[in-house]
Amino acid sequence: MNRVILIGNLTKDPELSTTNSGINYCRFTLAVPKRFVGSTGERDAEFINIVVWRTQADNCHKYLKKGSKAGVVGSIQTRSYDAQDGTKRYVTEVIADEVEFLSSKNSDSSSQSFSAESNAGSSELEPIDDDTLPF
Repeated sequence: MNRVILIGNLTKDPELSTTNSGINYCRFTLAVPKRFVGSTGERDAEFINIVVWRTQADNCHKYLKKGSKAGVVGSIQTRSYDAQDGTKRYVTEVIADEVEFLSSKNSDSSSQSFSAESNAGSSELEPIDDDTLPF
């Protein structure tokens, strides 16, 4: 089984490209915080390369930007190529099947909190009669 689920922030704006056959793809790097604090007392991060294809690539390019929080579900792919200096290079990246935009298009990289008041429009909850519940 080759399945990856990541949540992190983009390290720079996504880059949209097109293959020779006209298929769009988008590349970006996701900074995913490690679970433990490092020796410096700060939480380190892993920097994971992400590739998204077709329509979802267009959407990522349009709605994500540096600092955006995103969730990615996909699979790990490793490939190699010969560099111009003749050495063999290896690349490991996540091919995204799903990308969830976890911050709004116009928000900055700071996290937002939503209260019940802002979502419901009222801080008072109406009582529910137990006899009206379907279970």
